[in-house]
Amino acid sequence: MKERVRKRILDKTIVENRTKKINLITISAIFTGFIIITTAYILHIPVPATGGYIHIGDGLIYLAASILPLPYAIATAAIGGAIADLITAPIWVLPTIFIKSKITIAFSSKQRKIISFRNICAIVVAFVISTIGYYFANVFIFGAEVAFMSSLVGNVVQSIGSAIVFVVCGSALDKINFKIKFL
Repeated sequence: MKERVRKRILDKTIVENRTKKINLITISAIFTGFIIITTAYILHIPVPATGGYIHIGDGLIYLAASILPLPYAIATAAIGGAIADLITAPIWVLPTIFIKSKITIAFSSKQRKIISFRNICAIVVAFVISTIGYYFANVFIFGAEVAFMSSLVGNVVQSIGSAIVFVVCGSALDKINFKIKFL
């Protein structure tokens, strides 16, 4: 009798773990798609001096990093950003994989709410990582500090737009208790 009860509990635990992993993979895939769309197509502003572009896709990366466990957030950011670059500016694919995966580290999915003090501060950390990362990518790709000011201005504009998207979407998801209902 005890063995049957133990087996049922174990079976239930296995099913719950599978369901949670399926939910995380599904949410990661949805975020990846949103990141691709908001990076490559929605408010996509080319910057001719660097061959890059300004977008609001980082706002969705911030959101994914505040909802998903870190390994899922890193994969979502790297894959979403890389596919968007593959579509629009292939020269940036490798730097994007590295940089976007790093900006997720500043955020935390461990709080009950998406919009938390830590995640608001993480926006600034993400801006610094992104700015420095793409600056060095510019130097490596173009061989000089070409267009530093246009790159800096682009990063500032992109970070502000992404921060607004993150706060607005995160606040809306917090109001419906997204993390409690779906994770």
